[in-house]
Amino acid sequence: MRISTDMLRIAVPVASLLLLLAGVFYLQPRAMSYNGLNLLFNLAVPIALATIAQMLIMAVNDLDLSMGTFVSFVACVAATYLHDTPILGVLVLLGAIATYAALGVIIYLRDLPSIVVTLGMSFVWGGLAVLILPAPGGTAPEWARAVMISKPPLVPMAIIASVLLAVFAHLLIMRSSLGVLIRGVGGNQRSVQRAGWSVIAARASAYALAACFAVAAGICLVGLTTSADANIALRYTLLSIAGVILGGGEFTGGRISPVGAVIGALTLTLAGSFLSFLRISPDWQIGAQGGILIIVLAVRLLLNRLESKGGAR
Repeated sequence: MRISTDMLRIAVPVASLLLLLAGVFYLQPRAMSYNGLNLLFNLAVPIALATIAQMLIMAVNDLDLSMGTFVSFVACVAATYLHDTPILGVLVLLGAIATYAALGVIIYLRDLPSIVVTLGMSFVWGGLAVLILPAPGGTAPEWARAVMISKPPLVPMAIIASVLLAVFAHLLIMRSSLGVLIRGVGGNQRSVQRAGWSVIAARASAYALAACFAVAAGICLVGLTTSADANIALRYTLLSIAGVILGGGEFTGGRISPVGAVIGALTLTLAGSFLSFLRISPDWQIGAQGGILIIVLAVRLLLNRLESKGGAR
């Protein structure tokens, strides 16, 4: 029976996650416990949320190089305004979401490269984060802290939240009319226009939804760390892009996989623990994670070619 492309998009990241998990259990058998899994996937939720945010931007054939600094900005807002004056904090975050939506529209109307615009915005978000919190500090909102450190029975909170996020993102992006419209803009923008749909509205919605997921990522991160600083999530830019690609997404064509993106985020989170157990220096771990990503992409490319040859026959 011929394997479909959609099945391959999920099969490869799942296999990667299982292989890494087996490696971790082999190196550290004590990880096969509730507390062990909780430690392994502790930071998975904010990374997965940032990955979904990046995936929405990539769904319309753009790329967001400000994701890490934006999540850091949100973390600073959450640890200060959202904790001390919740109403002001909510207004600031709503303004940030509206700014994201406006960016999506401006990039389209002015035909600007998203990489350049978002790279410029990374300095804006980073500067605002420093103004809000010049030095590491602040306090996480109690409700965010309570949710992130909760310990449900049988399965750690991070795994449950990741599963729920994958299901929610799949229904929103793959099953809803808005999700179809967003993916249609990335796949064939002219067809969307001919059908009478507004490309501007679709792009604004994609960017606004991405900002919502990124805001959730920043709040969850602060809930885990209890405080924030302006550089707390800088790595999330590369991690989010890698998570989307690892999960079966592509840079163009609106080809994305929400479930695969969450699995990709879990894999990258687990890779950090795996490399630590191998006693690889943190300075080299980013490069090692890149190597894992290259290997997975090579396997996926090989399987895609084998599928194409099988279909040609």
